[in-house]
Amino acid sequence: MAWLSLWKCFAPLQLRDNKAAALLMLTKSVDLVKDAHEEMEQAVEECDPYHGLLNDDENNSDNHGDEQDDVLGCPNNQDSYWSEEDQELIIPCLALVRASKACLKKIRISVAENGKKDQVAQLDDIVDISDEISPSVDDLALSIYPPMCHPTVRMSAAKLVSVLKKALEITRASHVTPQPEDSWIPLLINAVDHCMDRIKELTQNELEL
Repeated sequence: MAWLSLWKCFAPLQLRDNKAAALLMLTKSVDLVKDAHEEMEQAVEECDPYHGLLNDDENNSDNHGDEQDDVLGCPNNQDSYWSEEDQELIIPCLALVRASKACLKKIRISVAENGKKDQVAQLDDIVDISDEISPSVDDLALSIYPPMCHPTVRMSAAKLVSVLKKALEITRASHVTPQPEDSWIPLLINAVDHCMDRIKELTQNELEL
């Protein structure tokens, strides 16, 4: 997104400078990723692979002619719930989205504390790459819904990791990180890499089939 277009977008709000516009956009990105993370956690909490098991058992206790899956209380449509392998893979995916939220929050804080309104090009770069994080989070979130395709999850996670690391590197190289060697950025890069390593580990078997 060109900075001129961004400025025109928020001109009615009479923002004082480019730093204020950048902070507004970063806040929007933080909120979008926060919402996506909450929706993912809610989906995980609400997903029950044996949904209706007790009710089915009670309603069908006298009906011995049902199929074996119904007698056992297993869902008939396996595409509507997560397998044990799926649920294990979801854990690092959620951790990666939490790391995404942390990255955006720290970038926003750095811009708020150290950003200079006359550094238009660097603020523009930070906003542009940060604006790519939320759509990448959405792609990962969509990929974890059943029926889950593990290679697709891995690909979506890798795309998000690439965007996150690029955002962190751009931030580290900019004026908003005056002491990059002592910054929080290496810790977040390590956290992102750890999540991706775990996702690769859990999806490797399907890639080898």
